[in-house]
Amino acid sequence: MLAPMPASLLLPLLLLCRISFGQYSSDQCSWKGSGLTHEGHARDVEQVYLRCSQGSLEWLYPTGAIIVNLRPNTASPAAARLSVCIKPSAESSGTNVYLDRNGKLRLLLRDQDQAQGKVQCFSIQEGALFIEAVPHMDISRRITAFQYELVSDRLGPEAHSVGAPCQPCSDTEMLLAVCTNDFVARGSIKMVELEEEHSSVTVELRRLYRQKTQVFLSGGVRVRRWTGHIKMPLQCGVKSGEGEFLFTGTVRFGEAWMGCAPRYKDFLRLYGEAQQQGTNPCHMDTD
Repeated sequence: MLAPMPASLLLPLLLLCRISFGQYSSDQCSWKGSGLTHEGHARDVEQVYLRCSQGSLEWLYPTGAIIVNLRPNTASPAAARLSVCIKPSAESSGTNVYLDRNGKLRLLLRDQDQAQGKVQCFSIQEGALFIEAVPHMDISRRITAFQYELVSDRLGPEAHSVGAPCQPCSDTEMLLAVCTNDFVARGSIKMVELEEEHSSVTVELRRLYRQKTQVFLSGGVRVRRWTGHIKMPLQCGVKSGEGEFLFTGTVRFGEAWMGCAPRYKDFLRLYGEAQQQGTNPCHMDTD
């Protein structure tokens, strides 16, 4: 018969099992954990490390707290200029979310506000996420879940809190956008709708150079037209009008957000000048 394991050895083993659970439920892009592993350790704080440009977190039956460290998977000076955007799911609840910078907490998202699904963004230099469970008698119905993305300070749904998105792009930014943005398209503005926190621009495209995900839908095999919606901050005051534009921008949480959008004739002039000088960062078919 085996002798019982001494309590002095049992506790480190239990802690090791609990830490391993966190590791095995993470692929460095996404993390899924359960507060049930904290049962009896309600004051424990677990460290979670996510190192991708986008992913998700799901914390079932939250108890205690976790610290989520969001970092790019490569070290570069540009990483310091990134912002983090998180979008809670419609069923998310059970915790308060704070920004933790050197032990100082700033409330980012309250428990009761998470179900609204509003995107929250902050500079990556503002610290990690401290997610603290709100005490409840019944935790079985509570799940904290959100998607996250690392974005350029200029781009993204809430990146306008960091930079000046309504300011026209410089020539250099415009040429670079064609090479690096999630979508590049040529077309016209058909309608502008004012929503609660942003404008939704309905566009019709006659040329689609690139789209990271299918945010613009084709009119059919024989119809070389695409339609879709591009979001912009309300303060930009965009209006529908005549003329053709080159639309560039980023896709965040499945939605297109406007970046640079010069009139197409102005872009052609700029592109032609850069081509003559040999300063184009990439080639684009303008025929």
